[in-house]
Amino acid sequence: MPPLLYAETPYGRLAYREEGEGPGPALLLCQRFRGTLDDWDPAFLSAISRNRRVIRFDSAGIGGSGGDVPVGLEEMASVVLAFSDALGLPKIDLLGWSLGGFVAQYVALAAPTRIRRLILAASGPGGKAEGPEPHPRVREVMAHPHNGPDDYLYLFFHDSLTSRAAGRAYLDRLAAARDRVPSVSGPGFVGQLKAIAAATGVRDRLGDLTMPVLVANGAHDVMIPAYRSFVISQEAPNAKLILYPDSGHAFLFQYTDCFASEIDHFLTP
Repeated sequence: MPPLLYAETPYGRLAYREEGEGPGPALLLCQRFRGTLDDWDPAFLSAISRNRRVIRFDSAGIGGSGGDVPVGLEEMASVVLAFSDALGLPKIDLLGWSLGGFVAQYVALAAPTRIRRLILAASGPGGKAEGPEPHPRVREVMAHPHNGPDDYLYLFFHDSLTSRAAGRAYLDRLAAARDRVPSVSGPGFVGQLKAIAAATGVRDRLGDLTMPVLVANGAHDVMIPAYRSFVISQEAPNAKLILYPDSGHAFLFQYTDCFASEIDHFLTP
């Protein structure tokens, strides 16, 4: 486990870890709802940091970071930019998973010259839903005070033997990690929920995402149906879409090597 580092920003002291090195811009990771910087799959981190510098961080009010959870996704995007400023990163590549993907779109729209390439994993444009809705059980499971293994398997992986086996392996890898930052607190959870509920989405601005965009999802995502990834790929002018079979919201931890290879190809200058 790389050491826990801190960056001072106007939004508080933000915790981060980094691994890997390479000649191109650093790849900054924006985490999911209720996730911390230590909830990224160690196998995924190892795979994507072989040829580049990868930085994962906790936004304000989350995990190991100080400050308060921002009241909206625009403010969360401002935290990302302030964190990049604190690390002296004028241009970055940006990967957002789930909620992190929503935030990453706001970042790219607010500061398009600072984002070289954008990766959106299991995300959508937000706002008014189109196509299939999340499974009715999703809201119930997400509202549990603490999500156990069965919750994670349902929310993140497809209901098949192979996908659930991949999910258990992912949970085992997380359980083996030591010196983790604190889990998301109750106030942090509520703050994120309020910010998500207040968001109007960026569907009408997807055409402004003119940088290269890689969009990916699991074909059986029960939380953010893959159709919403398809919408991004149709509206963003330089977007490529990949859907992975027999997988869900955490496809990136099931098809780790395959997706890491796509990321490497996409980010290589």
